[in-house]
Amino acid sequence: MVQAKEWLAALLCATLLGGGCGRSTTGADQVSEPAGPDGVIAEFLEAVRVGDDNKAAHLLTPLARKKTTEMEMVVAPPGSETAKFQVQGVEMVDSGAHVTADWTDLDSDGRPHTDRIVWILRKEGEGWRIAGMATQVFADQKPLVLNFEDPADMLLKQQQAEEEIARRDRQQEPQAKNLPDAPAGTVR
Repeated sequence: MVQAKEWLAALLCATLLGGGCGRSTTGADQVSEPAGPDGVIAEFLEAVRVGDDNKAAHLLTPLARKKTTEMEMVVAPPGSETAKFQVQGVEMVDSGAHVTADWTDLDSDGRPHTDRIVWILRKEGEGWRIAGMATQVFADQKPLVLNFEDPADMLLKQQQAEEEIARRDRQQEPQAKNLPDAPAGTVR
């Protein structure tokens, strides 16, 4: 649960802070056009990792760029020098491509945590571009799908996920209070 909260908090920071956070804004004019959907995701995740918002935004669909700009949103969590990513595979679908990638970064305790994300891409006039993403936030629920072309819906889904995290935390608090103290060195 803690890991889901950290991932969601990073994404919320990215979408709600708008084009700030002191991040780089020089990359859009330096973007080379990757050959396929997996290349787009590799470039996007590298731009996210180093905090280059313009380069990341350039790899969104034109509609996603337009809509997120109108709402002063950035669709990328804050850059992280400790983050690593690995593109796992591409699945071609009728409407485009789904690219699976693992994003690994340190959690609040300094331990590596990996999130698997399926990136949703569509072929546009300028090449493959990112329209959204899906990720499993809760093991007992369907993946959270965020449509970057509909920022209002994206914010609503994020709010619902935050509320679900808070609800689950409240349910776990009474259980944690009833646990006996663990001996030193024991992991709960």
